[in-house]
Amino acid sequence: MRGFILNIAKAKNEDIIVTVLSSNSIAKYWRFFGARHSIIQIGNLVDFEVQASKNNFMPNMRSLSHLSFPWVFSNNHLLIWQNFIKLFEPHLQDSSEVEEFYFNLLLEVAQKWDKQNPKRLAVEAYIKLLAHEGRLYDNGFCYVCEKVLDEEVGLMRAFLPTHPHCIYASALSKQEIFELFNTQSTIHIRDENVEKLYSILLKGL
Repeated sequence: MRGFILNIAKAKNEDIIVTVLSSNSIAKYWRFFGARHSIIQIGNLVDFEVQASKNNFMPNMRSLSHLSFPWVFSNNHLLIWQNFIKLFEPHLQDSSEVEEFYFNLLLEVAQKWDKQNPKRLAVEAYIKLLAHEGRLYDNGFCYVCEKVLDEEVGLMRAFLPTHPHCIYASALSKQEIFELFNTQSTIHIRDENVEKLYSILLKGL
């Protein structure tokens, strides 16, 4: 089995509990002496075997190997990746079976992470996720006061558009934001505004 490590929690001694997103599930596994192994890091793509617990407890993670990407040795790329992937565990925590979409999205983004601006990739992936879940709010009305949006908008968590004054947010071009929603691309957005979008993204999926 292979999957992305979404979270790591300390257990007894040097054992850890690892939350892994695979192609069709999100599950927790017990890893003996996991704290000793450098490949047990949030964000890593790993291949492993699952061994049933003898006492009907959490399944064990065995024969673990790291499926690496070229950018893992770049501290900046790695930090942005870990901050991004951490958002998936609380978002999917109430699920055991998940659609293949989530694993494929992370895999697609990870394969491009060193070829494009990672913050742009994160924002574009976020839009794809919102669209997949039917949560892109693009009807032209403020999410707070429900009045028609002007030429500038503010964005709440999940990129919900509002009047900037309704949430005391930075003003962004409505045309640019709605083009982002439609194209799922940030190519038309300046770096300074990508930074603002990335900061909103970090509030949660």
